Amino acid sequence: MIYARSRLYELVSVAGGWQHRTRPRFAETIRASSAPTRGGAAALSEFEAMVLMAVGYFQPVARGELSKIFGKEVSRDTIGALRGAGFIGSGPRSPTAGAPYTYVTTSHFLSAFGMETLRDLPNIEDLEEAGLLIRHAAKEETSFTGDVETEEDDG
Repeated sequence: MIYARSRLYELVSVAGGWQHRTRPRFAETIRASSAPTRGGAAALSEFEAMVLMAVGYFQPVARGELSKIFGKEVSRDTIGALRGAGFIGSGPRSPTAGAPYTYVTTSHFLSAFGMETLRDLPNIEDLEEAGLLIRHAAKEETSFTGDVETEEDDG
């Protein structure tokens, strides 16, 4: 038993399987001795990480839906970077007009972020309470029919 504790790695249950992982006490030494790679979670830009988070919470989700969430275009390059890193994959075609592709997270996503299942994602309300997420109220588009009354200035 003492012999197993002295190992640099441990066997961990992740994403429905098992994975050899470096023991946390050796992480800094290994990090300092290795060059960063694109496949690691730390290699994501802030926007890529935000898009990945949105896919995690709202999957299956189309690129157009992601663009609505962020209020700006989510580029094919961003999706390609997340796919290339192995964090997202293709989901079912959306039932909306044009049947766009949707995206879902992969088992690599679960593994990279130390989760067994998507149920391990933090609750959105908990993230807000911790100050890690601020949801902005979405502007509701209202369509009017008929005449619209406006107030006039008194002068």
